[in-house]
Amino acid sequence: MNKTESIEDFYHSKINWMPENLKKELGHFNVFRLDDFSGPQAKPMPYSRKDFFKISFILGKNRAHYADKVVETHGPTLLFANPQIPYKWEPLDTSYSGHFCIFTEGFFTHFGNIKEYPVFQPGGNPLFQLSEDQIEPIREIFQQMHVEIATEFAFKYDVLRTLVLQLVYSALKMQPAKTSIYEASNGAARIASMFTELLERQFPIESSGQQIAFRSPTDFASQLAVHVNHLNRALKETTGKTTSQVIAERVAQEAKALLIHTNWNIGEIGWSLGFEESPHFINFFKRHVELTPKTFREKAIV
Repeated sequence: MNKTESIEDFYHSKINWMPENLKKELGHFNVFRLDDFSGPQAKPMPYSRKDFFKISFILGKNRAHYADKVVETHGPTLLFANPQIPYKWEPLDTSYSGHFCIFTEGFFTHFGNIKEYPVFQPGGNPLFQLSEDQIEPIREIFQQMHVEIATEFAFKYDVLRTLVLQLVYSALKMQPAKTSIYEASNGAARIASMFTELLERQFPIESSGQQIAFRSPTDFASQLAVHVNHLNRALKETTGKTTSQVIAERVAQEAKALLIHTNWNIGEIGWSLGFEESPHFINFFKRHVELTPKTFREKAIV
């Protein structure tokens, strides 16, 4: 799996240019036309995590690789990508176009927590297939972004934040999240949020020499300075799942991604996910995926 792509890497590889104010800003935002990155000379997108957020409006037939999932889209699509989950998308025909915007978490500092929205959360659905009547409103939002970013208006970035949130809200109306981000009590939500951040900080695994540090509920409770029962209650309240279930689902998700996107052997993958012995990893994988790692890899690659 490729290493995390920084926003500087994006500008160097895709545009061969770097905004002068990139390091001077508290947060960064930019918007692009996808047509400028298409064609036979276009560089393929590596499957990797990025250290910035990205919202893409894609026209055409494409295949999206997101975490351990592969989804083909056959029409206008919105894709929400966040720094926690590795992804890539690849065009399946030459007639694709659209727009995308990129921004850092700092762009929303003091304006709310962008990571709280379901479209940017691990385990959420980042892809939204658009109906005919949804295409033009989304296109207009991106066109407004292009117009606004070119102005000298002193508060243009406030306008651009509003436009980003319009995209988020539009997507949530297309497919509302199963649970509200305001549903849990503040205390439970805070603990669950800290747990999720600590869990996700361990992923993706980018080299076979990297091993996750925390894998048991007790490990996480110790790091968060709470009793393991308190952590378990908070996650039950916010997710409906136990701490062990949430950890196991995320480890299984990463295992599937590594089996698909690396050529590491089963022992290396198991070790990187905290299993000292291959049989323990194989039994864990079979229990959660109902296939052996070897069989899963063979079926996924075919």
